[in-house]
Amino acid sequence: MPATAAALLARLEAGKSRFGPGAATETKLLLAELSRRNFRDSESLIRFHEALLFFRAFPQSPALVLHIEKLLNTFHTRVDQLRELGVDMSAFDDFDTSGIAGTTMQDALNFEAARWLVRRIPGNVEIAWDDYREDYASERAMGSSWPRFIPLLEEDAEVEANIPWRRWLDAARGGARDVEWLIARFEKLPVPPRERAELYDSLRLPLRWHLKNLKFSRTRNWTRPRAFFYHKDPLIVRKQVSLAHELAQPAPKLARLSRREGESVMNSIREVMTVRYRELYGTTLGDPNSVVRATLSRGVVMYFWNLPAARRLPLRAYVAGFALKNGVPINYIEAIGLCEWIEVGFNTFYTYRQGETAWIYAQALRCLRAFTGATTISVYPYQIGQNNDEALDSGAFWFYRKLGFRSGRKDLEQLARREERKIAANPQYRTPKRTLKRLAEAHMFYELGQAGKGTTSSRAEYAENLKAALASGGILGPWDTFSTRTLGLRVNRRMAREFDGDSESFRCASVAEVSRALNVNLFHWNPAERAAFENWSLVLALISRLNLWSQQEKQDIVRIIRAQAGRSEMHYLRLTQRHPRLRAELLRLGSQR
Repeated sequence: MPATAAALLARLEAGKSRFGPGAATETKLLLAELSRRNFRDSESLIRFHEALLFFRAFPQSPALVLHIEKLLNTFHTRVDQLRELGVDMSAFDDFDTSGIAGTTMQDALNFEAARWLVRRIPGNVEIAWDDYREDYASERAMGSSWPRFIPLLEEDAEVEANIPWRRWLDAARGGARDVEWLIARFEKLPVPPRERAELYDSLRLPLRWHLKNLKFSRTRNWTRPRAFFYHKDPLIVRKQVSLAHELAQPAPKLARLSRREGESVMNSIREVMTVRYRELYGTTLGDPNSVVRATLSRGVVMYFWNLPAARRLPLRAYVAGFALKNGVPINYIEAIGLCEWIEVGFNTFYTYRQGETAWIYAQALRCLRAFTGATTISVYPYQIGQNNDEALDSGAFWFYRKLGFRSGRKDLEQLARREERKIAANPQYRTPKRTLKRLAEAHMFYELGQAGKGTTSSRAEYAENLKAALASGGILGPWDTFSTRTLGLRVNRRMAREFDGDSESFRCASVAEVSRALNVNLFHWNPAERAAFENWSLVLALISRLNLWSQQEKQDIVRIIRAQAGRSEMHYLRLTQRHPRLRAELLRLGSQR
């Protein structure tokens, strides 16, 4: 009896962990058989799609690549066949399975993302009016923004009820497509970019776009690398990865791209994120002038970039990035930090989580170390399970723990050590979910050695220091309880206490006070530099006797602030690493006692 499609799919999925003699032949036979099947349910077709993408990223032979690409390039016809059969298509809109060729997507994007999408796939984007709920908030938003470019709309909006907003829009736009006309009108508003974005975002317009057979789709959003890496041996698993060993290797070479190449990378990551219903601040607003590329081994290429000066955070430096495996986008990366400390977010897309995730994560940290100069790496609580059931279910805490990360809270570090003893005594033991939730209440940390290399000797010394700190009841690391949120709340409490909550007066007074302390005249500073100085002054005004710092220390602070608004955000970050007194004050002001 011929094998069922379900049985063939199960064998194909099991092949994700089989690499070696005969594996490529087995995969080729399974693909040939499955390619002849007509799938009659969404779940099976999605499983086939995800397996194809996995083997495109982790191919076993050249012949497989050609076969898989042919299947992916025509995959939209299989989706169309399901739709014609009247099959329920809702499974194609799930968070981890969206973006397949032949499907339609819908989301309320922010202004920058919406403007980019309309330009990227013109004629394929529309406003989903059938899913737009006109309530009090939406009417207020339209009444605040639309009269700016629809003449006499105030005559209705200010005094009437049941305003026919779409009739006004249709009359004003003529034959132009509604979303394209609206985006163009918002672009021409004589207001600052942030205010323009806020006006558009308040509308919360649901946009719908059709992927058809576009390269934009997740199905075809891959490129052919200069050279493929074919997997003849088993994939590298987490227990084979030594983070200390990987970080002790020579720093990867980071090649700076031209602006044109950087624009191409920005378009790629926006495509990657949009078809997965994801948005990051740095993927939407990344600076194409700052993009660097790292070409690593095993078919992995990574890209990293920063923010343009006008979009930078008030204090922390920002890095975003993503990785390609044999030309297939497999994850995204985010890092934010000050001085030698960075918080790192790393997300491997669902399809590729069986594919050397720990080793690729180690390479991302190598690149970030080279790009930022950071020596203290922390992981957000969300990444390990705080308000994140997916991370709890996958045991994310143990992924980082077994790579060498520690908890940033003494009680949780002790709890983790008790759990490790239970596991050592009983290999069948599994940490309860309620315990994993507790362990996810704090950041996790990995400190490199003094020379910035996680060598075996430095890791052993670190373990001894950690043990001693636990025994003495002291803190485990200087950045364990620091956060810019704590720093920001402290600034706001001063504003409430001394300026009666008046932000403008508070800012003016802080700028005047810090200008005097640093002997700075802002007259010749450009607007971006002045904005950076204003933000920094709110923090620096908290430092008593700043005026008594040495002339060199003051000049170095001024250089840091001007660099924060300069061409290179990484130059700014590295300057903060060279000012020990400022670092000490930031830690004092931003750490919880």
